[in-house]
Amino acid sequence: MFETMIWVGAAISLAGLAGLIWCILRVAKARRAKLPDEEMRAILQSVLPMNMGALFLSVVGLMLVVVGVILG
Repeated sequence: MFETMIWVGAAISLAGLAGLIWCILRVAKARRAKLPDEEMRAILQSVLPMNMGALFLSVVGLMLVVVGVILG
């Protein structure tokens, strides 16, 4: 049971990491495009919720892994 918790936590952490990488690539693409200030702000505001969600997924996944290791 705890081994399953570890693997599920690892999968959730990887999903969060993929989200973080997407956010980084999206902002880097916008910076390379040298957009005007208003457009850059709009892109950053649209990426922020995804970034926070990805961080949350990563933290939850890592907590599951740690709890699974400690209890297992």
